[in-house]
Amino acid sequence: MLNISILMGRLVSDPELKHTPNDIAVTSFSIAVERSYKSGEERKADFIDIVAWRATAEFICKYFRKGQMIAIDGSIQTRTYTDKDAKKRKAVEILAANAHFAGGNKNDGHTQKSASPDISVTTPQGYSSGDIGDFEEIVNDDDLPF
Repeated sequence: MLNISILMGRLVSDPELKHTPNDIAVTSFSIAVERSYKSGEERKADFIDIVAWRATAEFICKYFRKGQMIAIDGSIQTRTYTDKDAKKRKAVEILAANAHFAGGNKNDGHTQKSASPDISVTTPQGYSSGDIGDFEEIVNDDDLPF
């Protein structure tokens, strides 16, 4: 069996960090994910509920804000509950395993963090602009393998 979900969208609101009685970090939030087709001139969006636990929850609450693009990978989970009117309800959520920056880097391309505390992606400052001046010509191309 396979249950993998990968989504990229914008946060609908600022994520809020909460703790369980056992002091486990958790956050739940929604992201707006555009559909791949247009209806008229506007693209429609789906609002997907996300739940993150422990270090992933702390990472999201520390580095992400409303309107920011975020990429989430995880799995779909369902749960049932009884609402305040004693009606049975069903919730479908994405249980986030990892969160990644998906939009422009606010740090101007210097360091980007991921939900894994051991991983940090560093971009050399001289190569962050993407200008043609960032590249140099290779004069001797006789040794190229293609």
